[in-house]
Amino acid sequence: MNVLRSEWTKIRSVRSTWIAAVSAVAAGVALSVLGVSDLLGASPSELPTGWDPTAESLKGFLFAQLVIGMLGALSITSEYGTGMIGTSLVFVPSRSRLLAAKAVVVAGLGLVVGVVTTVLSFTVVQLMLKSADLPAGGLGDPGVVRALLSGTLYLTLVALLGLAIGALVRSATSSLAVLVGALLLVPALGPGLPGVLGDLFGKFWPITAGQAAYAVVPSDDLIAPGPGLFLLTLAAVGVTVASHVTFRVRDI
Repeated sequence: MNVLRSEWTKIRSVRSTWIAAVSAVAAGVALSVLGVSDLLGASPSELPTGWDPTAESLKGFLFAQLVIGMLGALSITSEYGTGMIGTSLVFVPSRSRLLAAKAVVVAGLGLVVGVVTTVLSFTVVQLMLKSADLPAGGLGDPGVVRALLSGTLYLTLVALLGLAIGALVRSATSSLAVLVGALLLVPALGPGLPGVLGDLFGKFWPITAGQAAYAVVPSDDLIAPGPGLFLLTLAAVGVTVASHVTFRVRDI
């Protein structure tokens, strides 16, 4: 408990933590609102095929995920940047214990930020859709609660990925580069590759698969929600294990 308390004190005492948390929520809500604003003057018959008001309300995750990933990365790269990582290891010689404590704190913070981002984005967008007399989602509709819970878990897993990447590369700049590639570039460019390779990236890249978890309306272009969330969880666990192994065997 002392290690957890220490890690919580460290992460909450850094101004960038709260800037990132607020930015993630603000960006998630703002981009979700912008994503549906062009449709507010349309009639229901003009909406895109496979209209999914729940997934539409979470489009702001596109940027929020990057900020939350950096929130996780900064929890350890900031210590490398200041040299405090050596002091942390003096007080907690067990490297796996130290990194595990960071993971618990990051997961908790990512969960809170994820809940706020998801709930606010969904609520604001659904109110906008209802005011425009467009089909909107409600908590009583089939699959909506599951999608919102999956969206929250998605952002939490991205925060843990950020921590693991930060532990591997030990640099905020390098972490940002990796996160941009994994969260934005590969999902955008991978499906454009020819043949089976494009299909694999379009459905089974962990980030793309995880995004399918907060969809309510099925799509042939996306994997099913359950397997999608499983693939993202598997990727997060794999990168986390790699970060623990690397953290244990190399010099600081």
